[in-house]
Parts: sequence; structure tokens; C-alpha cells
Amino acid sequence: MDKMWSGRFSASASTLLDKFNASIMFDRKLYREDIEGSIAHATMLENQGILNSTELLQIMDGLNQVLQEIESGEFEWKISDEDLHMAIEKRLTAIIGDAGKKLHTARSRNDQVAVDFRRFVLRKNREIIEAIKLLMREILVVAEKHTETLMPGMTHLQHAQPINFAFHLGAYLSMFKRDIERFESSYTRNNVSPLGCAALAGTPHAIDRSMTAELLGFDSVSVNCLDTVSDRDFALEILFNISTMMMHISRLSEELVMWSSYEFGFVELSDEYSTGSSIMPQKKNPDVPELLRGKTGRVYGSLMGLLTVMKGLPLAYNKDTQEDKEGVFDAVETAEISLEILKEAIKTMQVKAHNMKNASKIGHLSATDLADYLVEKCGIPFREAHFITGKAVAKSEELKIDLSDIELHYLQAIDSRINADVLKFLSIENSMNARVSFGGTATVRTKEQLDYFKNYIKD
Repeated sequence: MDKMWSGRFSASASTLLDKFNASIMFDRKLYREDIEGSIAHATMLENQGILNSTELLQIMDGLNQVLQEIESGEFEWKISDEDLHMAIEKRLTAIIGDAGKKLHTARSRNDQVAVDFRRFVLRKNREIIEAIKLLMREILVVAEKHTETLMPGMTHLQHAQPINFAFHLGAYLSMFKRDIERFESSYTRNNVSPLGCAALAGTPHAIDRSMTAELLGFDSVSVNCLDTVSDRDFALEILFNISTMMMHISRLSEELVMWSSYEFGFVELSDEYSTGSSIMPQKKNPDVPELLRGKTGRVYGSLMGLLTVMKGLPLAYNKDTQEDKEGVFDAVETAEISLEILKEAIKTMQVKAHNMKNASKIGHLSATDLADYLVEKCGIPFREAHFITGKAVAKSEELKIDLSDIELHYLQAIDSRINADVLKFLSIENSMNARVSFGGTATVRTKEQLDYFKNYIKD
């Protein structure tokens, strides 16, 4: 019986239980956080007189040797050790002897795993924030070239009003800014140390939780130990934040798929980030944005999985929470590669401004401008102006032209109050640039928005 907790047991655990119970094959990803947490814990124990200086040095040297063995690939991970905490402590004791057995004083695996996992999540919060900023920088590079590039703005996937391409990309910059704010908020809220809570109720040993919190970079210590060892809100939050971010990525990906089709022809993805067909040699498939859409559902699954695990758990720690890590690890890896490959796909894509402008001449995008003209210049009530504009659109349809190209006499035949100055209101370019209200699509406003986002992500 080689379990470190086996004193109470008279029979060894079955190999089936070892296989079912063990988390070591995935939680070993937390090895660095675990070793750093143990060094901080030992340092505090020595400061409090619970360890002596010789024991502290032995523990620190031994843990650094374990770290080196893990990173060099020499360390042997065994399912029989259950988890990385037991594996590292067992190896430490083998290296330094009895001093290794003192490391777990005033500590439980419950607060130990809470420290390790929380620090991993906090670190990934920061890393994902930086990756989002890199994506935003690349979007800004493209956007700054296209503040005057006309394209149809849509509602209900129908042509609605003319906008510029940079303005459209700015909508995604707004989304990604909110994503950053969510990650930042989660980081601040969850940057509290669980270490010292032990199993669930604290410890009778004279420890200094504030010291370990400071050594590990936490802002403070948790207030209630019963909650602390069972809390996985920080894991749920990063899953929700990643899910929301991936939803934004998926929306952009959907548009990239549409825009790269022959029907739209607004962009062409580079050969580096496209694939072909095994049977149709002419195909160039937008697999990157399609996969990004698909991986969004995968991340949603991780969030729902952990919500379901947590929904019925009594206080305090329960083994169910072992199911908290794999979904988070997978979601984090998905987020990281998704941000990176989307950044590169945008960086290398070709924008077909001419096709965008041609599409802006379909669907009578300046119809609202005609209605506004009738209200402002002719003093016509809006509902009547709306009706007159509808008649003008119908006439354009009959003539098989866009409203922006209709001749004056057709409009005056519909309503004699219309004057020659109406034609400049019907221009697609003028229509776009007329929307000068704050946050609008006019080129001057779009440039302000891009400057705002540049300043926001500035290091």
C-alpha cells in the first residue's frame, strides 16, 4: 500500500479505482503552480517556526529538483499517485527524506488544488487579454486602410444603409474590448488566496495566510474557508468569458465565410489559411473561420459541463470538482489558438473594395436619406415621407436601377415638392458620410473610433 493516505485502510485500492479516481494525467499541467505554491507554503512555515531553516532549504532544493525533472521529461507520472500533488510530494520525500513529510503541515489537497488551479486561471486571464489585444491591433491595421471603403450595412441580412468597411470592423473591436473588460474584472475579483484554508475549516497551526498570498502574487486572502475550498466560480467565469469571446469570434467568422463566397466576393482568404477539396480541384474553402464557428460550440460544452457539475454540490469540497479542469484546459487552448489563427487570417486576407462598393449600389441603400430629405427640406411629415420614398423605390425597381441613380424627373413625378438638390442626398458616398452623429459611420467618426481603440490597447 503506497498511498500517502493509506493508514486508515487495510486493503489496497483496486487498479480500476486507481484508473477511475486519478487526475494525474491531466492535472499535471499545473506542476509549476503546485511547486511554487509549495515553496511559498514552506517559506511561511519556516517564518512561523513550524519548519527550521535547514528543513526549508532541503524542501526548496528538493522541489527545484522535481521541477527540473518534470521539465526535462525525467519525472515518472504514475496513475497510482492519484494526482500531481501526491506525485510531487512523494518524489520530494524520496529525494530529501523526512523533511519532505513536513511540507503538508497546515495544508490540505483541498486548498492546495484551489491555489494551483486558481493561479493557472488567473495567469490565463492575463495571457488571453494580451492575445485579444494582438488580434485587435491586426483588425485596426486593416480598418485604417478602409475608412472610405463603401459596403452595404445590413439588418436581417438585407441591404439597409451604406457604411464603410472600417466602421463594420469597428463593431468587432467593440466586442473584443468588452471581452477584455470581462477578463480584467474576473482577474480582479478572483485574485484571492485559498492557501491556509486546509480541508474546509482552517487550521490550528499558527500560519500567516497573508504572507503566502503576497508570495504568490494574490491581492488578498479569502474570507470564508468553507466556501473557498469548494469555490469554482473563477473557473466558471473564465469559461463564460471564453465562451462569450468565442461567440464574437464566431460572428466574425460567419461573415468571413459569407464575404469570401462568390456571392459576396468582399474578401479573399490567403492560400495559407484556406484548404482545397479532395475531389473538386477548383475549390478554395474557408476552413479557418468554419472551424472557429465549430470550436465555439466546443467551448460552450465545457461551460455547461462545469455548471452542471457544480449545481448540486453540498459544502464543502467534493470529488466531483475533479471534473473542473479538463474543460478549462481545453477551452483555454481553444481560445489561444483561435485568437492566433484569426489574427493571421485577417492579416493575410485581401479586401475587395470594388465588389463592396458595387454591392452598395444594390438594395436602394439611400432610401432613408430620401425620407430624411423630404422631412428636413420639404417639411413633409415622416410617415408621408416614408410613403413617398416607398413609391420612389418601387419606380427604381420598375426601371431596374438603384435609387441612387434615379433621375430627377421620376422623383418629381411622384411628388412635385422634390427639388434638384435631392440628388446629392441620394449619393451612396454622401449617405455614408452624412451619418456624423457620435458613433456613426461617417468617415470622420469612424477615424475617431479607430483612434479610441488604438489608445485603449496601447501598452
